[in-house]
Amino acid sequence: MNRLVVSVTVLASAMLLGSPAHAEQKAPAEAPLSVPKVGDTLAPNGSPDWPQKLDWLYDRPSFKDATGKVVLHWFCVAKVSGCADDLARVITLKENAKVYVIAYIDGAKGEAKKLDPIRGEEGVGRGTVAYGKNATSLIRRLGVTGPVSVVVGIDNKVAFVSTGQSPGELDARDAKVNGLSAAIKDFTTSSDGPRAVKPGEQFQLSMTIKLASWLKYSARTPAEFKLTAPADIKCNSTTLRGAQLKVTDQTMLAQVSCSGTKGVYELRGTINFGFDNPVGGGSGLGTDSATWKFEIKP
Repeated sequence: MNRLVVSVTVLASAMLLGSPAHAEQKAPAEAPLSVPKVGDTLAPNGSPDWPQKLDWLYDRPSFKDATGKVVLHWFCVAKVSGCADDLARVITLKENAKVYVIAYIDGAKGEAKKLDPIRGEEGVGRGTVAYGKNATSLIRRLGVTGPVSVVVGIDNKVAFVSTGQSPGELDARDAKVNGLSAAIKDFTTSSDGPRAVKPGEQFQLSMTIKLASWLKYSARTPAEFKLTAPADIKCNSTTLRGAQLKVTDQTMLAQVSCSGTKGVYELRGTINFGFDNPVGGGSGLGTDSATWKFEIKP
């Protein structure tokens, strides 16, 4: 290659490298996001539109730990005084056994530790804290400039959103979290029976237990139903165990057939059972009672 060709080649390369088309390009700005609204679905690990590669002070958000709990997504900016002021409230909410807190801090690890509502190992299982550049990106894309809270019920539906830091708004958020958590029941009980029957006529008394959707009945703790009835009332059984109790998914039914002589009666039934949490782990014992009041008359 002669000198003229070499010179032209070097000049052309220099011009290309120096041109705007070949200059170092800035990454395009990420599209803004909207803070979730009441009624939206939001899983414990957030929205699919949020960065998934976040840095965490503890483990990533856990479906296991969040199952059957109210989830509070709390967004804060490290250098905003309102965030530090709200921290004590969020710590108090985290102490509720039916609440799981996921905090997102616009700041580095040291700043995240200062705004950490989980407070170390004793809080593990009750929430976690995101920090770092991807958490900062998420917070800025959401337009968060102070404490923002998104409260999600056990159905994964957003139940409340607060975007301010006034005492009234934070009081409303706390009341919503506490109200939702208080409404979470491991099981509910109902009963059914007649108000009036004829002498000698067969009638049925039933008691139904409905477990929460995330629980199942424990085979290790056999269920038992006992009926207390006066001598004038004759039933096909006053104690039911095992297969005598009909279980369908989360529902357990205890049912007996009785008859009696003329009079006004009050009968009482008590049921005991065990249940397991296959998602979150652990087990529990349930007990409840029902009362039937009726009259037998011609």
